[in-house]
Amino acid sequence: MILRMSADHDGTQFTVLGGVGAIDAAGLADRYAYPGGGTRSWVRANMIASIDGGATSAGKSGGLGGAGDKALFGMLRELADVVLVGAATARVEDYSGVTFDAAQRAARRDRGQTETPPIAVLTRSGSVDPDAALFTRTDVPPLVFTSAGAAPGTRERLGARAEVIDASGTDPESLDLTGVLDVLAGRGLRRVLAEGGPGILGMLIAENLLDELCLSVSPVLVGGAAGRIVTGKTDGRTALRLRHALTDDDGYLFLSYVRAAAADER
Repeated sequence: MILRMSADHDGTQFTVLGGVGAIDAAGLADRYAYPGGGTRSWVRANMIASIDGGATSAGKSGGLGGAGDKALFGMLRELADVVLVGAATARVEDYSGVTFDAAQRAARRDRGQTETPPIAVLTRSGSVDPDAALFTRTDVPPLVFTSAGAAPGTRERLGARAEVIDASGTDPESLDLTGVLDVLAGRGLRRVLAEGGPGILGMLIAENLLDELCLSVSPVLVGGAAGRIVTGKTDGRTALRLRHALTDDDGYLFLSYVRAAAADER
């Protein structure tokens, strides 16, 4: 089903193309609800790309966004238990902590979630700036997953501004993403929203950990040397199934794909 998304003075309204039916913000939340049941985490990635496949404009993914994309970005965060991001993306996009209004916090409480999801940062080297907005403008301290070799120095540098967790697995100089998800699941943070970057998304795909991809297609051509939404080595092709497609009055496409194997597991 193709849906049209348009804004009115009351917020974001969703209507079916051709004027058949309507979907409000609550309906959108239902459409993007995480699957119920199961004993493991559900990992959803949210990425944006230009029509010609560029993942950034002027070096930032935020340069590709529009009003509809920002509205969906906020909705996906509201539904998640935790936001997963690579340290490089957090630095380039100038991440701060997640913030919600009173209604959003109430909706999360009704779903049995904490009022604010933490940011979980992946950094093998532990190279994060303790004075970055990620650590100074946040309601909840971030979780910093790093390697065993980098963990002691990172803890000393960040102090109480973040919880630093060794996620190196058997290799003290690497990150074990399965171990990261196990730690998060052990804390009840099973609804995972991965916001990049392309290297982290590539690692999730390579290890068959990505369950769903939400892709916003920006109606622009960027050309040049803009990278793709996925980098790194992957093990062959990953089959996806289209869950739904939306559009807005600005010409954006909002696509949701589920990994075929993940869909079969549910």
